[in-house]
Amino acid sequence: MSPDQLEEMFRAAARGEVFAYFGYGSLVNRDTHRTQTYGAVRAHVRGWRRHWQGRPQRVDNPISLLSVKAEREAGHLLPGLLVFDRIENLPALDEREFNYHRRVVDPAALSVATDLALDLPVYIYEGKQEVAPDTGHAILQSYLDAVLQGYLYEYGREAVRSFIADTHAFDDTPVIRDRHAPRYMRAVTLREDEATMFDEALEAHGVAFRELP
Repeated sequence: MSPDQLEEMFRAAARGEVFAYFGYGSLVNRDTHRTQTYGAVRAHVRGWRRHWQGRPQRVDNPISLLSVKAEREAGHLLPGLLVFDRIENLPALDEREFNYHRRVVDPAALSVATDLALDLPVYIYEGKQEVAPDTGHAILQSYLDAVLQGYLYEYGREAVRSFIADTHAFDDTPVIRDRHAPRYMRAVTLREDEATMFDEALEAHGVAFRELP
């Protein structure tokens, strides 16, 4: 964050006009943000781990959503992006994450790349389990591309491999090839080398691919 962003955010925080959320999926990719935020910093959180689950709607071709669940492994840290947003944008973020419950994050569980002593609410979004299919759901490649590009830009190449290895249910959740006809509404543009890197990392992990139905 630039000095100007920090100054503006501190003034707004003193007025109670700022909240923060921890992004661990597409929200790690700044190109998918649709609100005018104050800025964002790399961060880690304890007590949560990523996993794929079905969306809580019964449809013929259920699509996976990326969620988090409680993690009791003491040394586990979930990397992501801590985003500082304007309080009036919270309803828009809730609407974007309508398949998720908004949960409060204990500030003591956060490790932030930049020392920011701010007293403000911090949230993380956990996927709704209500009538979510346990099996048979699949990941949209266009969504996964946005997630992996975000981790690549924030944390580097190793973070792409770490994301795949550390996210539960990758082994039995196929990826639907929709990159050239994206179904994800906030799809991003990849360079050719990025697309190759992502595909090779997934194949090395044994992730199965499906063609568009």
